[in-house]
Amino acid sequence: MKPLEPIFVVELFPKIEAKLVEVLRLLNVEEWEQRTVAPQWRVKDVAAHLLDTNLRKLSMVRDGYFGESPGRVDSYQDLVEFLNRLNADWVQAMKRVSPRLITDLLEWSAPMVYENTRGLDPMAQASFSVAWAGEEKSLNWFDVAREYTERWHHQQQIRLAVGKPGIETRELYHPVLDTFVRALPHGYRDVEAAEGTVMVLEIDGEAGGKWFLVRMNRHWELSSQADRTPEASVVIPQEIAWRVFTKGVDRESALKQSRLWGERRLGEHLFGVLAVMA
Repeated sequence: MKPLEPIFVVELFPKIEAKLVEVLRLLNVEEWEQRTVAPQWRVKDVAAHLLDTNLRKLSMVRDGYFGESPGRVDSYQDLVEFLNRLNADWVQAMKRVSPRLITDLLEWSAPMVYENTRGLDPMAQASFSVAWAGEEKSLNWFDVAREYTERWHHQQQIRLAVGKPGIETRELYHPVLDTFVRALPHGYRDVEAAEGTVMVLEIDGEAGGKWFLVRMNRHWELSSQADRTPEASVVIPQEIAWRVFTKGVDRESALKQSRLWGERRLGEHLFGVLAVMA
């Protein structure tokens, strides 16, 4: 086995934020109201959520101000429900704010987020764990990579909704996929298999790659290579891979567009693994 390397994406933040502001400046009134693959949110709601992401990160990580507390959290679902409520409250309040002002505030806040993020020690403990990966404590590099995936996939939702070109270059998209797949060991935690079983995930396209999920010591672990023939293989086109991990496509549609070989039970389970808090 060869463990996956850390993902360092800090220098991509200015690029992804500039592309967001660029596309938002081009939208007309009707496009701001288009529904996205997140069925409860329109384009304006997604943009407002991205602004909340910036402001909350600055408040909590830079300023140490956590505001509203979730109180007692006894389960993952408790945390998800708290975050869903925070998100819904913000989106509802931002309905009184114009698209232009939301865009202005995104452009204003992005450099501060970048400066704060680049000042973090990537190997130090993060303020927040990556819960969808099953971690109770995470390093900054992983939390930052998670933050990057939030910005990338929400912008992609906007672009998809209004028919604008996606952001699927290898530079900007591959780190998203490399982060998302780290949900797999936790997502497969209840899937039984013989010791040494290997499943390979291939994401097909310029930004894609191959990742190996290996059963070792009664746990699943990710590797960038494997020394035996996989018992299961899944190939997903890069156009829908991000949607598989973010509840952006229904399971049956994703399966029809993908290719599976070998032990189908192992391969099909992947289409229920999420790399977002949901």
